[in-house]
Amino acid sequence: MSSIRSAWRGLTKPVFVPAAVIIVAMILFSVVFASTAEGAFEELNAAITNGVGWWYILVATLFVAFAIYCGASRIGNIKLGRDDESPEFGVLSWFAMLFSAGMGIGLVFYGVAEPLSHYIDPPEAGGVAGATDAAANQAMQLTLYHWGLHAWAIYVVVGLGLAYMTYRKGRPLSVRWLLEPLLGRQRIEGPIGHAIDVVAIVGTLFGVATSLGFGVQQISAGLDFLGWIETTNWLVVALIVFVTGLATFSVVSGVSKGLKWLSNINMGLAAMLALFVLIAGPTLFLMQTWVQNLGGYIQAFPGLMLRTSPFADDGWAGAWTIFYWGWWMSWAPFVGMFIARISRGRTIREFVFGVLLAPTVIGSLWFTFFGDAAILRQREQGDMLLPDGTVGTDTSLFQLLDGFPLATFTSVLAILVVVFFFVTSSDSGSLVIDILSSGGNLETPKITRVFWTVLEGVAAAVLLLIGGAGSLTALQTASIATAVPFSIVLVLACVSMLKAFRYDVATTPRYIRVTQAGGEAVAQPGSTRTGSGGFSATFAGLRPSTDGVASPAGNDHVLLAVHDVPQSAVDVDAETGEAQYVADAEPTDPLGDETFDTPEFEESAQAQTLNKN
Repeated sequence: MSSIRSAWRGLTKPVFVPAAVIIVAMILFSVVFASTAEGAFEELNAAITNGVGWWYILVATLFVAFAIYCGASRIGNIKLGRDDESPEFGVLSWFAMLFSAGMGIGLVFYGVAEPLSHYIDPPEAGGVAGATDAAANQAMQLTLYHWGLHAWAIYVVVGLGLAYMTYRKGRPLSVRWLLEPLLGRQRIEGPIGHAIDVVAIVGTLFGVATSLGFGVQQISAGLDFLGWIETTNWLVVALIVFVTGLATFSVVSGVSKGLKWLSNINMGLAAMLALFVLIAGPTLFLMQTWVQNLGGYIQAFPGLMLRTSPFADDGWAGAWTIFYWGWWMSWAPFVGMFIARISRGRTIREFVFGVLLAPTVIGSLWFTFFGDAAILRQREQGDMLLPDGTVGTDTSLFQLLDGFPLATFTSVLAILVVVFFFVTSSDSGSLVIDILSSGGNLETPKITRVFWTVLEGVAAAVLLLIGGAGSLTALQTASIATAVPFSIVLVLACVSMLKAFRYDVATTPRYIRVTQAGGEAVAQPGSTRTGSGGFSATFAGLRPSTDGVASPAGNDHVLLAVHDVPQSAVDVDAETGEAQYVADAEPTDPLGDETFDTPEFEESAQAQTLNKN
């Protein structure tokens, strides 16, 4: 009982209680109305697709623009930490961990199923016939579109905001603080901030539950495909109980470090599986298609990024693109927090382009090896479909492996990969949710993590069993529905972060080195230089004052710190050209002079004091 009381005291009650109540209420609602749940999920899915699908597609593309702007502009020079801080991990290790953040159950589940589905049944808006060369090319373009820049740009919004606010500004590691520059500390620590974390928790739990549901479907389908056991509801329940039990054991026993080691091994097993398909399959064909797939994705990107398919009646956008964008948004706190924690010490430019490009390229290899191998197999042998001519989303991977040597071994390996991803996703997901429900505290009690782990398993089980034949629709609907409010939080986070970044850029000096020049410089008329955001201190025909500036002697150098001055802060006399700096027009810190009792804040404050001196 004492541990329960201690855990209860450490919780942020206005976050934990509403989040738990909402999640439990949604689960109970599904159970009570189980007889009509399948139709209800389909109707809700259609309502969200038709009502806010356009919004998902718009904001996901805006997140790509936000990420690229932050990386390519002067904002990219900002360090995610102290200015003198070095990255904790090397580039290769960092890339590997970035890939592991997105390399989960979803890639194993959809690695074969998605490209093959787009090949057999392409979208109406694409204007190509199924099972043709054009459909094969388009299938990979669409797949990389769903798993490429858009997905990782969504993660950039949360990961970048958390890394900046925590490691540079010393705020607690919680989603609410992304909006502090926009709303202020008082609102963030009040009901608005609590509501933001509640939305993040609900979205994350159902996002993780969706992945767990996919994993259970594929594990049971693999066991059935191997002829070991027939898929039944009892098998689904048993698998969820078993794997949730493993995740719970990892929490209670404190073997999280061992699980990280196991996760790295699992990544190695997944890589071995991909290399096996490459080597045992049509190697040259797969490498050729990989290069072509990258080019096709780049070429098709502008036309795909805002496609809402308003004239199509096939429901393709809702079943694929809108579902994915909702799924990625619901996973954003989970993945974002992970990539923030491994990216301390990197510049925003390194962070943005590393997170956007490295996983996209590696993911393109995965989908090419599995997806194009399946498409070629279907074109040559025609045995990759179910008897009704459709793609078996949970069995297609095993159908592909069945055509290679060592089919039983590789199928078991694939099942183990999914099981391990299930365990690590559940364990890590419960940790992220627990951190959010504890106000950003990284040291959370085990009992609350067990609570969230069990709740994830229960949610996955209910969605699978209550959804009936439409269990896939139920899983998809859970993601896109819970991501609706969080998408608004993400948009506000972009606005908030830009406000903080611009102040950081305006107050961070650029350093220039001055050396002694031979001869006397002569002012040249017409040498006025202005910029869109600043005003030069040198005017045509006027020699700039050097009072107070040290003169280098011989080969010595002088290092000067230069601040760009906005035009609004410069008062120029029209007759003499004399410029005066207007101190009152200095930029205002959107974060104010707030103090926080965190180690990161203490380090940040010390670094800022050194910069001022």
